[in-house]
Amino acid sequence: MSAKIINVGTIACGSPQLFIISGPCVIEEESLMMHTAEELIKIAERLNVGLIFKSSYQKDNRSSLKFYKGPGLQEGLKMLAKIKKEFNVPILSDVHYPEQVAAAAEVLDIIQIPAYLCMQTDLVVAAAKTGKIINLKHGQFLAPENMIKPCEKVVESGNDQILLTERGYTFGYNDLVVDPRSFYHLSKTGYPVIFDITHSIRKYGIPSADPKGGAREFLPVLARAAVGAGVDGLFIEAHPDPSKALCDAASQYYLNHLEEFLKPLIEIHDLVKSQEALPINQ
Repeated sequence: MSAKIINVGTIACGSPQLFIISGPCVIEEESLMMHTAEELIKIAERLNVGLIFKSSYQKDNRSSLKFYKGPGLQEGLKMLAKIKKEFNVPILSDVHYPEQVAAAAEVLDIIQIPAYLCMQTDLVVAAAKTGKIINLKHGQFLAPENMIKPCEKVVESGNDQILLTERGYTFGYNDLVVDPRSFYHLSKTGYPVIFDITHSIRKYGIPSADPKGGAREFLPVLARAAVGAGVDGLFIEAHPDPSKALCDAASQYYLNHLEEFLKPLIEIHDLVKSQEALPINQ
């Protein structure tokens, strides 16, 4: 889909091979994190897909002070560094403040800019100047073609290592909608395009532990639509027991079902990539 290849270790993002970004939404206790990383590595190896491990050390956009927001910068990065060393896997996490960027860049292979913050110039520029790969999440408030604007901020800061992630638009009250045309518009930037499946089924304003806080029944159709549209990678948060997850319990995917969920998506992806060279009527 993209014209540009972004290399994350041995993973060529934007190549014909699908890659996945996965892990628990927020860093939890160590044994759960290590178990999840180990199982994700095994799944990726069996399916022959690249894996980037993702978990947040801090979620600063929780809707209540009562909700778990993560262990924080220092302890969170320590956990991510341990996973990176133990499993030799690239690491992605999101950064909310410019003053956190330098410390995060010492551990992360990919710095993620949250969707709400994709137009925050100081944050985007600080992240870009680290020289790290930047994953810009598409703001729920922004037309997809306008994502070229934060891309330009990264490039003008001396960094062209960019990934773009779609995660749905705010539509009506407390709901998100995924418009497949977005994948086309994002691809026109020339950077690899990722679809964030699990965040796209979140229901705003509803506690994440409430079953109504996510609509997992839509995961297969949304994922297949995105892969059919030619996305380069999939972002899917996974947890050994989502019902007990400390964040986004209603939308994270079941770790023990992830492999079977991915198999048809890989088949569709491979078929689409083999057909992309065919002409399209203009």
